[in-house]
Amino acid sequence: MLTTHCFALEVKAAGEAGVFEGYASTFGDVDQGGDVVEPGAFVESVVKARASGRAIPMLWQHDQREPIGVWEDIAEDARGLFVRGQLLVEDDPLARRAHRLLKAKALGGLSIGFVIPAGGAAMDERRPGVRRLKKVDQREISLVTMPMNTRAKVTSVKSILDGGRMPTVREFEGFLREAGFSKSLAAAIAVKATPHLRGEPEAKADDALAFLQAMRS
Repeated sequence: MLTTHCFALEVKAAGEAGVFEGYASTFGDVDQGGDVVEPGAFVESVVKARASGRAIPMLWQHDQREPIGVWEDIAEDARGLFVRGQLLVEDDPLARRAHRLLKAKALGGLSIGFVIPAGGAAMDERRPGVRRLKKVDQREISLVTMPMNTRAKVTSVKSILDGGRMPTVREFEGFLREAGFSKSLAAAIAVKATPHLRGEPEAKADDALAFLQAMRS
């Protein structure tokens, strides 16, 4: 299951040609989803990517249909995961828009999409609710608008699901609002989802549960 780790975008430089660099993640910081990345978590994934010759894709808002550039350099240092990216501003209108937003500091952050291999994460025994990421298989890094809202939504879903119940329709509508849906659209989706959230019929309830489980990753 693909997991995302959102981090406030800290850009060191943004050039006219669409090249920018900064940190996609820093070690030791607990995000609002309760995850903290440990030093060394990305090393093996970065080495594998370099050996294969493939570039880690740069996506817009985690949309696999919207690649907007490539990450030319990704490396761990003492602080975190340093990245240097190239937005394809000459070929892609969306990349040009992202570049303008980046320079205007209108983009809120980066969000790393990754898979956690077996043994790659563990709950912190000294900090309840905190998960330590020791090893991850990095798949993509996205430019995102408001990563903190996304993490708040995930935190809420995690809390309810971990308690062993499905959210109410009102709670589900709240998750959608936090994720950026308008009030009217969130209400419409929540109403349509009502039978699933109530567990009728069983197959539909399973589909709804699978969707909510995906939101928590």
